[in-house]
Amino acid sequence: MLETLARARRLMAEAGNPTQWGTSFPRRSSVEEDIRLGRAFLLVDDADGGTGIVHERQLAQFALCEGDDPSYVSIDGAWLDDDPYVAVHRLASTGLRPRSARTCLEWVLEAHPNVRIDTHRNNHAMRHILAGLGFTFCGTILLPDRDEDRERLAFQRHDRHGGDDR
Repeated sequence: MLETLARARRLMAEAGNPTQWGTSFPRRSSVEEDIRLGRAFLLVDDADGGTGIVHERQLAQFALCEGDDPSYVSIDGAWLDDDPYVAVHRLASTGLRPRSARTCLEWVLEAHPNVRIDTHRNNHAMRHILAGLGFTFCGTILLPDRDEDRERLAFQRHDRHGGDDR
């Protein structure tokens, strides 16, 4: 998982977004806490690489956090609602299969009707994915665990099925 995050940091820097995760985010301790709390998720597939021996390959990873997110308490703008939601953090792809990050978000949206996520202004790839999945831009937040480059763009998608007012 740490290798996937390191790859994501390199790709973001190469794409003109060197400060979203810089050289140290997400921290190892965050990944370990995600695992310990059961909120670390992996997208995997089975591949044999022509050997006939099947093994799992990690395609992407993310943290799915339930409950009120401290990062989302204050927003310059407005969330769509104050209903219970899940937050997606630390989404990263290994690059082994195109659209893996999108696949992760599609899975989250199928399982949870109300999803919040944030990203850096310069993360054009993530912003493109969020727009394609129908997320609404809600405003900007400031990350509490950073000293600089704290601003993030905040998005939400809340699907209400069949008149359900969740």
